[in-house]
Amino acid sequence: MKNIGVLISGGGTNLQALIDKQGSVIKSGKIVCVCSNSAGAYGLERAKKAGIPTKVIRKNADCGGDTDEFNRRVCEYMKSMNVDVIVLAGFLAILGGELLKEYADRIVNIHPSLIPSFCGDGFYGLKVHEAALDYGVKVTGATAHLVNEITDGGRILLQKAVYIEDGDTPETLQRRVMEQAEWIILPQAVEMICAGKV
Repeated sequence: MKNIGVLISGGGTNLQALIDKQGSVIKSGKIVCVCSNSAGAYGLERAKKAGIPTKVIRKNADCGGDTDEFNRRVCEYMKSMNVDVIVLAGFLAILGGELLKEYADRIVNIHPSLIPSFCGDGFYGLKVHEAALDYGVKVTGATAHLVNEITDGGRILLQKAVYIEDGDTPETLQRRVMEQAEWIILPQAVEMICAGKV
């Protein structure tokens, strides 16, 4: 059984999907900790309700704005919790340095588009869905991928398509992509890594 650490920044809807799929989809791993870079992230409450230990590590307030120090502290915490696999569930910080080296091919992210569309630096949250609607694509979706030093550039594990509907706003599209794609493929990708299929 692999130990899973989840990194969050906000509401924690993807974290909730992981918590809900433990034992059914995620059979080879267990969430042992949740770490946020925002003290006000509602995802921390979700973790507490599920009895999962939490920690807050803020780049500016705790690490003096030093990216390397931030990555070092997150890595240190993950190692202290004996984490085998790290999941980025709406984590709005770029990872690098020691953390990427220590957990190479063991960090998975969910991105709300079909990579290589609408991805890379600056594409996160509603911005991704705004770009998809502005461009006029008819199909979007989500991608679960491994994390490397290139933003959204790691190996793709799973993708799921979602159709864009007339009258979609970035908000309605975001919700549908989460429900129909993100919450389904992220737990599946985590299980793939925990089960040694990656």
